[in-house]
Amino acid sequence: MSTKLAEIKKMIFELPTTEINQLLKEINEEIITKDFMKLAETGFSEWDEPEEDIYDDENND
Repeated sequence: MSTKLAEIKKMIFELPTTEINQLLKEINEEIITKDFMKLAETGFSEWDEPEEDIYDDENND
């Protein structure tokens, strides 16, 4: 375990139980959101065509 992770773990365990539960809830929501975003990306893969990248170049000028 890295030093930074050990420090974070120590700080978390010093929190009151209600705050730990809130933190866990927020972490779970973030994980679920990221999982849904990864899943959604697969539904748009048919739109991912290299020819369409020309529009990205126009906006970067």
